[in-house]
Amino acid sequence: MSELLTYLQTNDPQFRKARLGALYSDFRPLQTTNPDGYTANINAWLSGLSSASLAGVISSSSQTHQHDLLTLSINQNFLSKLETREWGRPLALGTVVREGIKRGDLVVADETLGILGEGEDMLPEGKVVILSNLQLAAKEFSKRLEAVPRSRTERIFSKKTFREEFSNVLGEGKVLSSGDEEILLRYLGRDKGLLACDGETVKVRGPEEKSVGAVTRDDETIASLKSLINDLEIQTAALEKKVEELSNTARLAVEKKSRTSALTALKSKKIAETSLGKRHATLLQLEEVFSSIEQAADQVELVRVMEASTRVLSGLNKEVGGVERVDNVVEQLREQMGMVGEVGDVIAEVGRDAIVVDEGEVDDELEAMERAEQKRVEEKETLVREARERKEAEETKRQLDALEVVEREAKEKASREGKKDMVTEQDLDDSTEILKRMSLDPATVLETV
Repeated sequence: MSELLTYLQTNDPQFRKARLGALYSDFRPLQTTNPDGYTANINAWLSGLSSASLAGVISSSSQTHQHDLLTLSINQNFLSKLETREWGRPLALGTVVREGIKRGDLVVADETLGILGEGEDMLPEGKVVILSNLQLAAKEFSKRLEAVPRSRTERIFSKKTFREEFSNVLGEGKVLSSGDEEILLRYLGRDKGLLACDGETVKVRGPEEKSVGAVTRDDETIASLKSLINDLEIQTAALEKKVEELSNTARLAVEKKSRTSALTALKSKKIAETSLGKRHATLLQLEEVFSSIEQAADQVELVRVMEASTRVLSGLNKEVGGVERVDNVVEQLREQMGMVGEVGDVIAEVGRDAIVVDEGEVDDELEAMERAEQKRVEEKETLVREARERKEAEETKRQLDALEVVEREAKEKASREGKKDMVTEQDLDDSTEILKRMSLDPATVLETV
């Protein structure tokens, strides 16, 4: 089973084993007998091919062996990848492609489409653009632009630098093929108006620009300068690595007592260092030139903003009407505010005259309220005191009852044991004396006990 078919059966529920028979059959008659089933099959194929292409499991027709993520190459290789042992090749795939083109889900990339195969449902041959994938790439491109503010020079690219920065616009591991990049550039420029491209230079629209102008000679120069700086940076990195490798080679030759090899490595190292120095000097000059261009471009933008700000301020000042108009408005405002204050004062005077308060009545009412409050407090204190006295009397009675019980139990015990002589007259006198001294005062009871 091919990688394409394995992907479809694993990731797309529409291509489960129970549905393959219907999808691989010639379902064209369903357009009249079962339109919903016909549409479901068309949608399943278009959706499955779109996701498979975006996943990079459909090989490109080019010699670079890159995977086309935005386009679909319809050829014999494509058909063979869909062939199964049980169901063979899909019999209505030609209808699927034509319906996709008719609905706008697929767009013809070539000037014309050929015819592949024979039979009633002949399959168009050629390259078609999968519109949903192209729109997704354009959306991700816009997000990446908005994420990082760019100056005027940073929005100009050569084709090479544009490919290096945006070839993975669909995510890591999903690299656009060269054909996909050309289609994306054409779509972003012609249909979205996000950039301009003249074949070798790409200029992206700025965030404040309503449209992007055509690529100029200045833009081409900036793009070429950026490409040259990028190439020199790669060359200097390679030369630095070579110098380090030759230095290590010479060191190893010295350790092995190989004078000839050491001298050769050192001579090569000197040549590489000389070349590296020249590259560094050239790179420094180019970076200084590019820095000056960036500064000039920023100044152009600054002057443009200042001009726009001047126009805005001029228009606003015209709306204000000059200093004299402002003075008149402020004076009128003061007059109106003064009038509001005077009216308020008059209203306040009327209110004060209308309201007369008898101070004697207020004092009498206050004294009556104070007397009532005093009476309430005294009544509350009386209730609290009486409750406390009742509680104390109950406690005293409980203690007396307890004492009588103890005395009675002592007498009964003495009577039962026949030991009346153990209860002396003195003990009886002491108990009697204690009872006599007892009162309703709890404090006295406690002292006695």
